[in-house]
Amino acid sequence: MKNLLRSIPIFILIGIEAVLYSHHRDIFVGVLPIVVISIISYLYSLNNPVNHSRAFRIRSYFNWLTLGLTYAFLYMGRYNLTKASSKFSEHLMSESDFGTIFGIGAIIYGVSFIVNGPLADKLGGKKTMIIGAIGSSIANLILGIITYKTMNSSNANASLFWPFVIVYAINMYFQSFGAVSIVKVNAAWFHIKERGVFGGIFGTLISLGIFLAFDLTGMILRETKGTDGFHIWWVFFVPAIILVIMAILDFFIIKDTPGEAGFEDFNTGDAGADETEEIKENPLQLYKRILTHPIILIMIIIEFSSGVLRNGVMHWGVHFANDIKIAGVTLFKSDIFFQNWGLILMIAGISGGFLAGFISDKFFNSRRGPSAFFLYVGMFIGFSVMVFAVRMHWYGLMGFLAFFLSLCVIGVHGMLSGTASMDFGGKKSAATVAGVIDGFVYLGTGFQSIALGAILKGAKHDITIWNRWPIFLVPFTLIGLYFTWKIWNARPDTKGKASH
Repeated sequence: MKNLLRSIPIFILIGIEAVLYSHHRDIFVGVLPIVVISIISYLYSLNNPVNHSRAFRIRSYFNWLTLGLTYAFLYMGRYNLTKASSKFSEHLMSESDFGTIFGIGAIIYGVSFIVNGPLADKLGGKKTMIIGAIGSSIANLILGIITYKTMNSSNANASLFWPFVIVYAINMYFQSFGAVSIVKVNAAWFHIKERGVFGGIFGTLISLGIFLAFDLTGMILRETKGTDGFHIWWVFFVPAIILVIMAILDFFIIKDTPGEAGFEDFNTGDAGADETEEIKENPLQLYKRILTHPIILIMIIIEFSSGVLRNGVMHWGVHFANDIKIAGVTLFKSDIFFQNWGLILMIAGISGGFLAGFISDKFFNSRRGPSAFFLYVGMFIGFSVMVFAVRMHWYGLMGFLAFFLSLCVIGVHGMLSGTASMDFGGKKSAATVAGVIDGFVYLGTGFQSIALGAILKGAKHDITIWNRWPIFLVPFTLIGLYFTWKIWNARPDTKGKASH
């Protein structure tokens, strides 16, 4: 009864959102983040398996919420390019240009972890999150200026390609501080028994960022549209402003450890948690230890595949929906899933994240492999169906399939990059392990972005080319399926090794 009473405000907010969705779309977009934060706050309040004090829980809440919102707005400043690219004219940025720009940026993001992971372990996640937020803010500001000047240029041959290649790559370097920072800080604040639910929270925050990147960005485009067309530069200016605000809040609110916040540091139960003396390692020794760890190596392979699959759906689903028409109307306007792409991805991410965390903590004693395995089974089935749906023009299925596949892959990503990286890295090297794993996610992202950009060249004019899209993705579900089975029984012990 007590939990039911505590849920009443959330049900009221959900009801308000339903009304706003029907009548006031832009207000709905503005209010939804509050609803999402309320829901994850409620779920967090229910999960206290190691009996932390109320004071500790409240301080922990503000710590991870501030971190998480910064991470979400970093996502907005990363994936705003996807939304903007669908509005640029062909000569300003073609689909092939977008694939190359994002692909190079994603590779830079992945490679940056070689430096930024150990840097976060050395400096602490608070400092590196602030560095990332400010750096990305400046990069987005420059992207906005470039867009404004190019779109208002009298040069008919003006192109965004090379300026965006360079500045977006810089943006992605600073973006790479986000994941390692959030994992580094939370490794000290969450016990291993709590991290399954944290994986859901992590997935929710990722999904909130995706929602902001697609739907809030869409609202920005609608609200700033003039008689001369879309003022796309605001898509970059708005997250630039918000990220500066978040950096200021990070400075005052975030603490790297419970000890810095006035509480006792505690044994988190992860790899290396019982080590009483700090092991001195230079970066080469650290990377050697990580890259010879059999479980981490397998997670790297799985998450490379996740990077291919996640962005293979999230990015190209937008372009597919803009290219495919039913009775003269694009899927982007006729299909309820693609009409609400950011919202759908957020719902998928929240569902997948908490489903994976719940399965892991409640049924498999905090083992992460089984959750990831079942979600990969779902992806294999979903992408196999998508192959036939695209070829046979069963376009009515595509929106739901994109939703389901996003649910599965964001669940895996939150479980491995956000949770297992803490488990197997431990507090001392959590950021470096998270960086390596998330780095391979974005190497997979870069690979698919460049590859599919080339494979789908000309799809705007010949929709049969889209048949190649899901066929390219299916093999990566099999890779993930095999390797998640291999780590079914993997879990960390307190000596830094994996037990089987």
